[in-house]
Amino acid sequence: MNHRAEAELPDGIDRGRMGGLPHDGANGQGQLSAADCIATRPGGPGLFGFDDSSAASRLRAAQRLVAAGDAERQRIERDLHDGVQQRLTALRVRLELAAHGFEARGDKEAGAALSELGHELEQATEELRAFAHGIYPALLTSGGLGPALASAATRVPEHVSVLARAVRRYRPEVETAVYFSCLAAMDNAARHAGPAQVMVSVWDDGRALRFTIRDTGRGFAPRRTRIGAGITNMRDRIAAVGGTLTVDSTPAHGTRVEGAVPHVS
Repeated sequence: MNHRAEAELPDGIDRGRMGGLPHDGANGQGQLSAADCIATRPGGPGLFGFDDSSAASRLRAAQRLVAAGDAERQRIERDLHDGVQQRLTALRVRLELAAHGFEARGDKEAGAALSELGHELEQATEELRAFAHGIYPALLTSGGLGPALASAATRVPEHVSVLARAVRRYRPEVETAVYFSCLAAMDNAARHAGPAQVMVSVWDDGRALRFTIRDTGRGFAPRRTRIGAGITNMRDRIAAVGGTLTVDSTPAHGTRVEGAVPHVS
């Protein structure tokens, strides 16, 4: 399956200058983040050809890019679920029926071989399901942030606890931005914090949707550490929905990622 995200760009924008959609991976080479997409040159037009004074235009352009990427994520997840996963599940059932048929006729060796193939196919289906969940979790659409984050926590190697308080349903773009920012922070902790506990908290204080991801790992010195693409992408996502995100860390005392998205009246 070969799908490529094509963002709807403002009139007059040359797609060749874009290099591709922003993504959440840690590899920043050859890719543009939303921050890159709204970068400007002093005294001249920005990358999108907007006047540098038009911050609102740059923000809208970044929002459209993020929205296009998220829509493509959802489409790929649906294609995997409705297409490949369903066919693999049907094939698993057929193999099991065939195995029972051979065993009933006394050919236990063939039945056992087919049954083993069925189990391997089931494992491959589970791996594909986990992959599709990482692209865009259907649970985020159906259940919201709390259930989606709790499910994601079971798929990371470190011990992660999730606490969601007074969290309701929000605009899809807000839920998506917060979910993938939390996911990226959990992934960063798994890769860089060392043996540690990770605590994810999401709550609504009536004025904003807030979230924190804290770990008890090795931490780092922010002033002496280059900010990577992962943190940049988190900030871009939250900024695109009108929020803010900060990262605080101290060597040997863990890292804290904190974000807030104010409610739009």
